Amino acid sequence: MPRLKSSLDPTCPVARAVDLVGDRWSLLIVRDAFDGTHRFGDFQRNLGVARNILADRLARLVEAGILQTQPASDGTAYQEYVLTARGRELFPIVVALRQWGEQHLFSRGERHSRLLDTRTGKPVPLMMPRGSDGTELLPENTEVRKVNVPQG
Repeated sequence: MPRLKSSLDPTCPVARAVDLVGDRWSLLIVRDAFDGTHRFGDFQRNLGVARNILADRLARLVEAGILQTQPASDGTAYQEYVLTARGRELFPIVVALRQWGEQHLFSRGERHSRLLDTRTGKPVPLMMPRGSDGTELLPENTEVRKVNVPQG
């Protein structure tokens, strides 16, 4: 996959991921794809995004291997955008953002959508990074080992 040009630290995985999916529209497109949206017009209707911006973000997500196009499942001449395996791996990111938003951006009792486990009908439990021994990992229990990049 071609590396994106970024003014951010080129050795940082977070910077590279944000360059690709960190803008509002890209993440909301991915969210909608998880929710079953597949057609350009449906993405536009759900998001209220301008056609040119939507076309650009969809093209970037396809180029990055997050979405792929395929013929419409109903046999019409339309094409659909579906998540690839790489795109499906963004699910924990979308869930983490959702759960953070539920905890911090809604007043007590304020209504909002819910993510449910279809097997149980119950809300998805709060996600938390865990160590190899299964214990919760907190920020103070982790470190980033920076890469020394030669100048020149």
